[in-house]
Amino acid sequence: MPSSIASRVRVGRQSIALRNRLIGSRAFRTGRTVGDAWRRRQAAKGTLRLGLHIGYWGLGLTAQEQLELVLEAEKLGYDSIWTAEAYGSDAATVLAWMAQATTRIKLGSAIFQMPGRSAAMTAMTAATIDQLSGGRMLLGIGSSGPQVAEGWHGQRFGRQLQRTREYVEVVRMALARQRLVYKGETLELPLPDGPGKALRLTIAPVQQRMPIYLAATGPKNTTLGAEIADGWIPTLFSPEHVGEFRPLLEEGFARAGNGKSFEDFDIAPTVNAFVTDDVDSARDAMRPHIALYVGGMGSRKQNFYNQIAQRYGFEDAAREIQDLYLDGKREEAMAAIPAALIDKISLAGPPDVVRERLAIFRDAGVGTLMVSPMAWTFDERREQLRLVAELAA
Repeated sequence: MPSSIASRVRVGRQSIALRNRLIGSRAFRTGRTVGDAWRRRQAAKGTLRLGLHIGYWGLGLTAQEQLELVLEAEKLGYDSIWTAEAYGSDAATVLAWMAQATTRIKLGSAIFQMPGRSAAMTAMTAATIDQLSGGRMLLGIGSSGPQVAEGWHGQRFGRQLQRTREYVEVVRMALARQRLVYKGETLELPLPDGPGKALRLTIAPVQQRMPIYLAATGPKNTTLGAEIADGWIPTLFSPEHVGEFRPLLEEGFARAGNGKSFEDFDIAPTVNAFVTDDVDSARDAMRPHIALYVGGMGSRKQNFYNQIAQRYGFEDAAREIQDLYLDGKREEAMAAIPAALIDKISLAGPPDVVRERLAIFRDAGVGTLMVSPMAWTFDERREQLRLVAELAA
């Protein structure tokens, strides 16, 4: 069985094009249209807003094709687009480029890496994009991981809870155009006993209070996000397990005070999506991404995403995936991913299944759902965008 799954994964990209030609058939039609009417409904309280997560830059598409996907998302009524960065393309440049070509859709970073920018530089970048876009910036930040922080950015990965708290405090001070006089445990401005001067941001963001989202995986970091941020970006999010996160978020709200609650907070997970009647193929399209995160994102001792899979009840599978992946057996690692885990954290399968999953995400309290289409050509990704929009309408 594992070899059979691995074989399907290897040929999956070639077969996706053929399967997607069926997408236009009557079996895939939902009978709904999208656009302005859906945007008005999405603006109502309690609805699910769709975001397009374009991830790391390129992914096999040209710059013009990537831009056209964003314009299509705006046309379809998607509420936001989100970019990512690791140690290749940066998120800010892509957002600035998208800002000049769009008019309504919000522009989110998912995420700006904290070790890659000072808090002041993050505020400068976010304020600039907010001005260029007329007030559409959504500022998502996160710690990245020890391998990238120390191996790429040359920043020690430690004391992340305190570092994150102080980083966000300084970002908010800068965006409010306060003079940066700050003394924390991990961050001090100006530096003592030197020529540093307390400065303030010379430009003002359009938004009076720019939303800050925190990418968080561990329990303590999730609570911190609820306390200090306006939204939470979880990875490998299972809406069926939201009950395990609610107490953590409520604890953060209580620490924040001022009556903060879920009404003031946006749960904004990323989800991979592939709509097709071929369930096995849909699941196989998810395997490379899940194997990378559960198996290879980090070390054997420290992999936050592996810990998430274990918390969902897949302890044995998570350990097996990691062992196989780190031993260089990536196809076997992909084959070892249980179908049940894929189904919990993805939008994979026929339209009726995906429509039901979207409702489950909404009922779990998700406000923004960042959709990443798991298709390999421009036409296929655009079609997946349309299908998800129709099913969410």
